Amino acid sequence: MRNILVLGGTLEASALALALAERGERAVLSYAGRVAQPRAQPIAVRVGGFGGVPGLVRYLRDQGVTHLVDATHPFAAQMSGNAIAACAQTGVPLLALTRAAWQPGLGDRWQSVADLPAAVAALGGPPRRVMLALGRMHLAAFAAQPQHHYVLRLVDVPDSPPPLPQHTTIVSRGPFDVASDTALMREHRVDIVVCKNAGGTGAQAKLHAARGLGLPVLMMARPLIPARHEVTRMDQVLQWLGHAPRPPSDHADTSGGAERGV
Repeated sequence: MRNILVLGGTLEASALALALAERGERAVLSYAGRVAQPRAQPIAVRVGGFGGVPGLVRYLRDQGVTHLVDATHPFAAQMSGNAIAACAQTGVPLLALTRAAWQPGLGDRWQSVADLPAAVAALGGPPRRVMLALGRMHLAAFAAQPQHHYVLRLVDVPDSPPPLPQHTTIVSRGPFDVASDTALMREHRVDIVVCKNAGGTGAQAKLHAARGLGLPVLMMARPLIPARHEVTRMDQVLQWLGHAPRPPSDHADTSGGAERGV
């Protein structure tokens, strides 16, 4: 029987978890632990890191994992790189369920930047009202541009106040729609939106809202990830699971049970 590890934290990972449960597959969904209250799932869940490549190698072997699906966020480059390395060491087949990157359309006012430091540098100049749609991990970097008022949309209430002298925090969980994002930007008088090129449809509403309001968008490019087998659709994952070779038997201990997180 297959024993599937899904690296999650995205809407696509949750949808895959449901599909696997409906098919009666043995599977575990792993969260990095950055969201305080992750969505309830129909399969076993673990929360927390593995301890780098060595820890993930150990987990794959101890738990008898036969297939690994990386459905993490496109910006989770370290986890994706660890998965590539660990699967190379263990022989566990790896597939990435990812999203096609967003592309600017007619009416968009995008400025592409390479990374977080470039996004911060691009905000130099007079005070503006800046919507940061980046998650809580990167807020501190924008303290280097204290002249702005930042509108922060976060999944969870932050443990401590963001290190930004002027900010408004909005706690909300997606997916979002164009009407509500347009209303939010109008209510908070947003002048510019800063976001990552996450792709997919779950977080795309803010881009359509910005386009409709004529607002500029600072778009952070995706980090580079080593070459791997990638697909963008659920049916492709399910088809792959039926045809991917299993790892060599000496790399798996099938007596181990799936770890269930809290």
